[in-house]
Amino acid sequence: MENITQRTGARKIEDIPKEVLHLLNKGEIATVNLVEWLALDQSQLVENTFPALGLEALVATLKAALQAQQKPTALRSIKLVGEALFPYCQAEGITQQVFEAMLAHPSDTVRCYACYLKALDPILSLEEKLTQSLPLVADEHFGVREVVWLALRPAIAENLAAAITLLSTWTHNQDENIRRFTTEATRPRGVWCKHIDALKENPALALPILEPLKADTSKYVQDSVGNWLNDASKTQPNFVQELCAAWEKNAPTKATQRIIKKAKRTLAKQ
Repeated sequence: MENITQRTGARKIEDIPKEVLHLLNKGEIATVNLVEWLALDQSQLVENTFPALGLEALVATLKAALQAQQKPTALRSIKLVGEALFPYCQAEGITQQVFEAMLAHPSDTVRCYACYLKALDPILSLEEKLTQSLPLVADEHFGVREVVWLALRPAIAENLAAAITLLSTWTHNQDENIRRFTTEATRPRGVWCKHIDALKENPALALPILEPLKADTSKYVQDSVGNWLNDASKTQPNFVQELCAAWEKNAPTKATQRIIKKAKRTLAKQ
């Protein structure tokens, strides 16, 4: 078992050891790279993990829905499960109970499902959704960190001013995962998600988030800030040029230079 938990992960799906894939589908271990994340069979995972979570009544319906997908992907399957999970838990009055159980689950994909238990709750305010999702934002697994911003992004876009005010305070958090969330969740164009038109038209709205991160020491955060500005450069190139010039003058650190290079990569091609 020690060899399994300390593995680096296969480079191709067909190279994943059968024992590892079996444990992934049982929900007993977490994936360690994107290849394993994509290979996991969520239909099997639901069947193997949901009864112990008090969700046995959902298994047959979810398995049928997962298997009926015409173009299944890991993200689409996670969203499908999450969107079915929330109304069931709400109707049964077990939302918080299931959320806490999923938070502690060894399977990263099960923790991904938990993202929707907060993101879809209409009773929670934006601040409550974000604050209660913080353990997922700071999760050790890359997949959970991606799913949580995708799940929360619609609420962020609908309450943009309040979201920017709140997230600006997160930019000072010691956890790089939390700091990175502030820019990744608000990217004007984003990835695998609907664009935020207000930020495409007026990226300056997000300066309370961007400015504190202009010299962040974490490359994980630097990449996200650079990608944010690269998004903005496609609709507001002058804003990005001017902001990068100001940062280069006022914060001439290696971290800032790295952000600027990534931010201007589309502009450099023009």
